[in-house]
Amino acid sequence: MAAFDFKKQERELYTASATSCKLLSLPRMSFLMIDGSGSPDSACFREAMEALYGAAYTLKFGSRKGPAPEGYFDYVVPPLEGLWWMREGKEFARDNKDDWCWRLMIRQPDFYGEQHAATAFAALRAKKNPPALDLLRLEQFEEGRAAQTLHIGPYDQEDVSIARLHAFVEEQDCNLRGKHHEIYLSDPRRTAAERLRTIIRMPVEAKGL
Repeated sequence: MAAFDFKKQERELYTASATSCKLLSLPRMSFLMIDGSGSPDSACFREAMEALYGAAYTLKFGSRKGPAPEGYFDYVVPPLEGLWWMREGKEFARDNKDDWCWRLMIRQPDFYGEQHAATAFAALRAKKNPPALDLLRLEQFEEGRAAQTLHIGPYDQEDVSIARLHAFVEEQDCNLRGKHHEIYLSDPRRTAAERLRTIIRMPVEAKGL
């Protein structure tokens, strides 16, 4: 039996158009998360990625070896996601990466609880002990109503896609709220920059609320 793939089984959440936008309602989901600040080129960002992916795969393969959580099924590790904002409530600016704040996330099946995460973190500590491990947590996240579109190309050329999404939100008589959200469908280590596929998502609310 093929492993459960969130991207295929919950396609509405992981598909978008590069020429249009859509509204959707997002359920409460469970994520491994790690927070930080500064440029994605920094050492702390690389350390956060190392800890996050290490925990995601330790949790998955540790459960395979058993005893597995109740309701366990084999699954494909979902794509990396990121929430982005600026320090001290500043307006987001691409040319000032040192002031960027971020929350890196990888979705987890609902059958994992805090004790499963703690066991995986301990196993990862014993094997590799990545520097950012203590910053990791398993937490629920519910974004609610949101708008999204697809950006194809380098991350630093997202402005046109973001502008399209903002215009769509205005057309829907909504306001943006919350943090800029990206879902990385492509692996930048194996994909040419011009072919990178990134879902850009923003939570929204009706005007007047």
